[in-house]
Amino acid sequence: MTNPESMSGWTRLTTGTANVDIIGRRKTWYIGFGVLIAICLLSLVFRGFNLGIDFIGGSQIQMPATGANGAISTQQVDRVYESVIGSAPEVTQSVGSGDAASIVLQSEPLTSEQLVPLREALFTQLQPLGADGTPSAASISDSQVSGTWGGEVTTQALIALAVFIVLVTLFLAFYFERAMAAAALVALINDIVVTAGVYSIIGLEVTPATVIGLLTILGFSLYDTVVVFDKVRENSRGLLKLTRRTYAEAANLALNQTLMRSMNTSLIAILPVLGLLVIGVGLLGVGTLADLALVQLVGMISGVVSSLLLATPVLVDIKLRDKRVRDQAARVEARRARAAGRGGTDSGPDTGTDSDVDGGPATDTLAAVSSSAPAAPRPGARPTGKTGRRRG
Repeated sequence: MTNPESMSGWTRLTTGTANVDIIGRRKTWYIGFGVLIAICLLSLVFRGFNLGIDFIGGSQIQMPATGANGAISTQQVDRVYESVIGSAPEVTQSVGSGDAASIVLQSEPLTSEQLVPLREALFTQLQPLGADGTPSAASISDSQVSGTWGGEVTTQALIALAVFIVLVTLFLAFYFERAMAAAALVALINDIVVTAGVYSIIGLEVTPATVIGLLTILGFSLYDTVVVFDKVRENSRGLLKLTRRTYAEAANLALNQTLMRSMNTSLIAILPVLGLLVIGVGLLGVGTLADLALVQLVGMISGVVSSLLLATPVLVDIKLRDKRVRDQAARVEARRARAAGRGGTDSGPDTGTDSDVDGGPATDTLAAVSSSAPAAPRPGARPTGKTGRRRG
């Protein structure tokens, strides 16, 4: 079998034999996550969200992106709007492509006294083309959007989030243990706060599609955490009776064994989301896909990072509150100290080897062959029966 120490760093990473000390640096990760959470919370409190028209209500005007004089830009639409209303619109964006391309303008609620001259100015100055290829005032449509629907979506989403968290916590506590359920919940809350904070900091518009996208990332965040926890449980089975490694070292070994799997899973999951952004938004110009894809992209990145650098370290700290786990760690240290005093060498906490170096009886290996077993027969001796007497 190839010695892991002779492998390259990439080979050890891909084969699950890496020795990255993630748990040992958990205070560093806590500081990093703490700073990030603090920034996000401050932004949520003082900056808030850039709520879309579906949440605050308003007027929406849609018109073709092609006029009698060529393509119509969003800047041209903004200038016409400002000249009539006296202020800038909330959002002006191009959607669709080719013959289906159009411009959507969203603003504060406008009265009919404002909408009529605005539509007339847009038609007079930009000459948008109708379905028959000639300038048509009927190609400019307007609608009033109420914020009630966005509020109802948010309420239902919050209810779904609460139910999801309760069910997931119960499942993890039943399938794993309460400590793992608590650690997974900490990572999940981190992902929600970070994703919401990023939207607040950057000022991205929050739409019902954003709220729906936020719910879709929760399962991905938990999936990676459950994969790591399952390996932690496997590595720590019967650990309290052994002196090979501590619980922290068993958890760190599990992280190294699943590190490449987590990275590959995340990369494969992120690629379709990037496809939505590039094709759906960049080529097709579908604004709804941008709201859905952006929240998923941010949530997936946050989810994989928290599952590796936050969930498992939190689990270790929770387990270390158990006196039995602390006592087992003390026995491991005492065994290693005795081995060092006798000139022995320890296999190290994260290599996955099972050898004991203590001069006393091995406490975490299979029992040795019984000393009462009969000695090997002399060369040329006749076989004996069950009673040990020679056959005549």
